[in-house]
Amino acid sequence: MRILSSTRAGRSGGDLPIEHLRSEHVPALVRDRLRSPPPPRYLRDFVYGAIDGVVTTFAVVAGVAGAGLSSGVVIVLGLANLVADGFSMAVSNFLGTRAEHQQRQRARREEERQVRLVPEGEREEVRQIFADKGFDGADLERVVEVITSDRQVWIDTMMSEELGYGEDSANPLRAAATTLVAFVTLGFLPLLIFVVEALTPGRIDRAFAWSAALAMVAFAAVGMLKARVVQQPPWRSALETVALGGAAAALAYVVGALLQGLV
Repeated sequence: MRILSSTRAGRSGGDLPIEHLRSEHVPALVRDRLRSPPPPRYLRDFVYGAIDGVVTTFAVVAGVAGAGLSSGVVIVLGLANLVADGFSMAVSNFLGTRAEHQQRQRARREEERQVRLVPEGEREEVRQIFADKGFDGADLERVVEVITSDRQVWIDTMMSEELGYGEDSANPLRAAATTLVAFVTLGFLPLLIFVVEALTPGRIDRAFAWSAALAMVAFAAVGMLKARVVQQPPWRSALETVALGGAAAALAYVVGALLQGLV
C-alpha cells in the first residue's frame, strides 16, 4: 500500500523505472514494509493551518488598510488575530483528532464485546465480507477459520473491513502543534512588511502592496504543498489557493473601505 502511494506521489516528476519497482517488491522488503507501521504524517495539518493563517491574517490587513488606519493598528490587530485564531485552530484540531481516537476506541471495545458474546454472528460477518471479495467454497471457509483463530486479527479485520477504520497513528498534540506553527509562521508574512515599516519609518513605500505580494507568494507555496495532500497538479492547486485567498482579502478590503467613515 505504501509503495502504491509513493508511486502515485512520484508520478508528477515521471513514472518510477520498472527496475526500481521490481527491486522494491522482493519478498524480504515486502515483509519488512508490511510489518513496520507507516510513520505519522502531519502534512495535512501543516497545509491547512498555513492556508488559514495566511487567509485570515491578510484579510485583517486588507480590512484595516481599506479603512485607512495606521500601520500600528495593522500590527496590533494582525498579531491579535495570529495568537487568538492560531490557538483556536490548534485547539480545534487537537479536540477533533482526540475525538476520532475516542470514537475508534469505543468502536473497538464494541467489536471486542460482540466477538465475545456472539462469535458465530461475527464469523458470519467475516464470511460475508470475504464472500463479497470473491472467495467461495473451501477457500472462503479457510479464510474465515484463519482470521477468527486469532482474536487480535479478527477484531482488526472487523475494524477495517466492516467499520472502515484505517491505521491511526496521528498524535493529537503533534497535530495541534503543527497546525499552530504553520498558522503563526505563514500567517505572519502579510504583517512582516508593516513590522519593517514600523522599525524603519519612511523606508517602505506601498506597504500594503508588498504585504499583498507576500501573501500571494505564501498562498501559491501553500497551494503547491496542498497538491500533495489532495493529489492535484501543483499549478492548479496554487492557482486555486491564490484565487480563494485573494477573494477573501478583496472582500475584507472592500468592507473596510465601505466602513472607513465609521472610524
